Amino acid sequence: MSPSSNPTPTIPALATLPRHPYIDAAGQVAPNLQGCIGVYAIFDAAEVLQYIGYSRDIRLSLQQHLVRCPNECVSYAVVSIDRPDRPWLQAIQAQWIAEVGAIPIGNAQERARWEQAIDVRPLMSAAEAEALATADPLQQPKLLKQVARRVEADILKQLHQRSLRETLVFNPKLKESGRLDLK
Repeated sequence: MSPSSNPTPTIPALATLPRHPYIDAAGQVAPNLQGCIGVYAIFDAAEVLQYIGYSRDIRLSLQQHLVRCPNECVSYAVVSIDRPDRPWLQAIQAQWIAEVGAIPIGNAQERARWEQAIDVRPLMSAAEAEALATADPLQQPKLLKQVARRVEADILKQLHQRSLRETLVFNPKLKESGRLDLK
């Protein structure tokens, strides 16, 4: 669908779109959507809508959401367009929210969790938090990086148990600040 091909294109109802498994049979996340522009809706195992987003690279966005909210990312629906058109993408997003009658939790109270890099500080063990609190300021980045690596390993283990086979690369520069996000 392209907004430029029709002066008033029809927005497909979210309920009419096919649901795709988040991790396909080959163990990958939406390989055919790399570099695609569009709007997507993410559903959990109970088919409850969790988040509606739009992106200039749907595949990368879906991967980001998967590492941030692995338990909530079970299936998705998508509409792609040929060229970037933020007002059109926002119109689709708004219509889908109106269609379901409520703002999804990932677009409301859990927005930061869905859209921001993972902050590993709340995920520290008591021993890690104590070590960080008492560490010399020059040692703190090293300790945060160790915690980030542990959290990263936990996330990747969980995703591999769900049959993810592709390699996800986290941004190494963010780890020293105690954050995780894909590169």
